[in-house]
Amino acid sequence: MPVLHLGVIDIPYVDAKGKARPHKRHRQKYENKTTGDVAEILEAKYHVMEHFYELHHAEVDHLLFESFEGAIESLLAGAPPTLSVAGTATSKIEDAFKQMLSTMELDALGYPGIPTQAALDGVSHRFANPTHRRVKGAGLVRRAPRPSFIDTGLYQASFKAWVTE
Repeated sequence: MPVLHLGVIDIPYVDAKGKARPHKRHRQKYENKTTGDVAEILEAKYHVMEHFYELHHAEVDHLLFESFEGAIESLLAGAPPTLSVAGTATSKIEDAFKQMLSTMELDALGYPGIPTQAALDGVSHRFANPTHRRVKGAGLVRRAPRPSFIDTGLYQASFKAWVTE
């Protein structure tokens, strides 16, 4: 029986020079964290991937069905048996998860703690100053709210779906 897995590629949160990415205020707490660690924290606290599957299970099931059906047709037509039966579905599932985060779908549903306070405050550790941006003539201005769970973008970018037997 095939099993669908949702997870992330385990990548350390470091910059190009190998230094920890977290803002200096959070460095000690998150210095040796990876996307896997962050995914576990987010899943335990917010159930991000669980909510994704609950919201999109019909779409996921349909994508897997179409992929399995296409793989069977390809095998019957002579494709090599090493063909990935869920390859097209998993890439579409990954796209759907990333789209869900980008469009703030979870933020609008009122799950406990979502949207996150950091997202409401516009905190983004992609910049030297995570909470403010410099505006010509106005000085430092607070950042606008952002989607939850997309701080540096690494968690979203490293998301993967795969199927095992």
